[in-house]
Amino acid sequence: MSLSAIKEEMDALVLELTQHNYNYYVLAMPTIGDYEFDKKLKHLADLEKQNPDLADPNSPTLRVGGDITKNFVTVPHKYPMLSLGNTYNEQDLRDFDERIRKAIGNQFEYVCELKFDGLSISLTYDNGKLLRAVTRGDGTKGDDVTSNVKTIHTIPHQIKSTQAPSNFEIRGEIFMHKAAFLKLNAAREELGEIPYANPRNFASGTIKMQDSKEVAKRPLDGFIYFLYTDKNDFRNHWDSLQAVNSWGFHVCEHNRLVNNIDEVLDFIHYWENERHNLSYDIDGIVIKVNSYAQQQELGFTAKSPRWAISYKYKAAEVETVLEKVTYQVGRTGAVTPVANLKPVLLAGTTVKRATLHNANEIDRLDLHIGDTVFVEKGGEIIPKIIKVNPAKRQENARKVDYLRNCPECGTPLVRKEGEAVHYCPNDEGCPPQIVGKMQHFISRRAMNIDGLGDETIETFHRNGLLNHISDIYTLYRNETALKGMERFGQRSIDNMLAGIEKSKEMPFEKVLFGLGIRYVGETVAKKLAIGMKNIDALASATIEELIAIDEIGQRIAESIVEYFANKEHIKQIELLKIAGLSFEIEEKVIELASDRLIGKTFVISGVFETYSRDELKEMIEANGGKILSGISGKLNYLVAGDNMGPSKLEKATKLNIPIISDDSLLEMINKEKDS
Repeated sequence: MSLSAIKEEMDALVLELTQHNYNYYVLAMPTIGDYEFDKKLKHLADLEKQNPDLADPNSPTLRVGGDITKNFVTVPHKYPMLSLGNTYNEQDLRDFDERIRKAIGNQFEYVCELKFDGLSISLTYDNGKLLRAVTRGDGTKGDDVTSNVKTIHTIPHQIKSTQAPSNFEIRGEIFMHKAAFLKLNAAREELGEIPYANPRNFASGTIKMQDSKEVAKRPLDGFIYFLYTDKNDFRNHWDSLQAVNSWGFHVCEHNRLVNNIDEVLDFIHYWENERHNLSYDIDGIVIKVNSYAQQQELGFTAKSPRWAISYKYKAAEVETVLEKVTYQVGRTGAVTPVANLKPVLLAGTTVKRATLHNANEIDRLDLHIGDTVFVEKGGEIIPKIIKVNPAKRQENARKVDYLRNCPECGTPLVRKEGEAVHYCPNDEGCPPQIVGKMQHFISRRAMNIDGLGDETIETFHRNGLLNHISDIYTLYRNETALKGMERFGQRSIDNMLAGIEKSKEMPFEKVLFGLGIRYVGETVAKKLAIGMKNIDALASATIEELIAIDEIGQRIAESIVEYFANKEHIKQIELLKIAGLSFEIEEKVIELASDRLIGKTFVISGVFETYSRDELKEMIEANGGKILSGISGKLNYLVAGDNMGPSKLEKATKLNIPIISDDSLLEMINKEKDS
């Protein structure tokens, strides 16, 4: 195949996979199966390896995140990131328009833009390459979050256009689509964690994470809305937006160029209702004078430009009646109260239910059955009761008292000190927990069992075929019963049993995640598997030993110890072992670069500037050293970075264990090498 044909194939794959990535990660609406996607991605990676000169700098093979950031460096903004004046009042907009006319006359245009509810970002490009991404901060300086921003699919690493200036700065907004937010929040709630209130908080929390590999797993998007250059080649803002769109930046397609304030108000009125049909949140409209010369003439106040203003929509709010409060039991036993409302139209949809979060929220609202309540759906995706109208409260109205017993199995609820959530501890006998636990176990992120879905799990449970995770691996004994079930033919049975058999090949960390231990997500499961090596060591580990593992805190450690103290859980694990599941990590055979550290043991803790912890671990093992999971009398060295837990430091000091830096470790290796 000729080079031009190879390049054409690679470019086509980049375009196709970029779109699939966007559909999957950002919109949460995949249009292709995982296997097919992975096959195409591997093919592209192979072509790039064989033809590195033809590789696209924005290839989807590169969007995987980097290493852990020690901390975020504060960077001054070349052009201050000012805030906009805002209003909720149309008369204020007409007054703004009048001030503009008095200053520059009647010959001007406005650009109307959606006001995204996200996180402002400044991107600097040098010779077409993304040099730096900085948050707003205090407006004069912000945090350098470049490695995290590089994981966002719609932000180019390099500009291909020859029309772009060699150096420029571009401003935009990072946000999260509603579908992705709901999906990620559901995963948090599954782990018993408090969900984020809205997509903006989730996006903001994500962009400030220290590990960009974790950022890459969270679906962020971004729109560009302003260009800065030392020598501006454009006469107005509208033309610059069209240009940056042609350079490969994601510019909102709903922007509009208008001639007067009446057209501005028409745009505002249209989006006041239509915004609810967008896949992302907006909280208003931004209005900018189009001409750069006129912007310069109008100038700035100390805080904001005089040539721009934002109109903010009031949060959608309605009044309705609280009919009753019901309770949902999740997979981990967390009990969530739900307000059942008299149906009411809000933000384009009929609302019948609203979240009440927990007992604290019920107490804060002082809820009574039959109360007239105000329901809001502003920045919150899920409708929320914001207040009660006490003037309309009925006499003898019954106060809402949080349940004392599980609504599904009657077990007394537990609420741990310092936690807001009540939960049912009867995880082996509470129906929604039993079903939810098995549904989690078979899910794509855990054991990924083909041919066995959520509805099938529910059906099998109702028919007495599945009561525990281990029962999945004895379904083959019930083939006669399976054949007698409606809509379950031989082919379906064969596919399911093959999927169950194949799941036995899944690695230890997937099995561990699949067990559904409270607070043990995918990342934590992997850390535990690496730190403890096998299930028996994990089951017998103390809280102190668990906390010594990277990223394992007190709450997670207590949850793990509590889980393995339950005899039923141990029984299930033994049955899964008999079924052939993997409960220990496959140790890699390491080719020693030297024997300089043989006989020496190490624990790595904290964040390092030059190397990641994984890289330091590999260095130690490659030179014969051994990594321990916790600090004990068997430890020879604690390799300490920044932000190391004080308990580890205190314990190492008490045991007189030498505490060394990563530089000292390298000196130790090199010194031994030279001697």
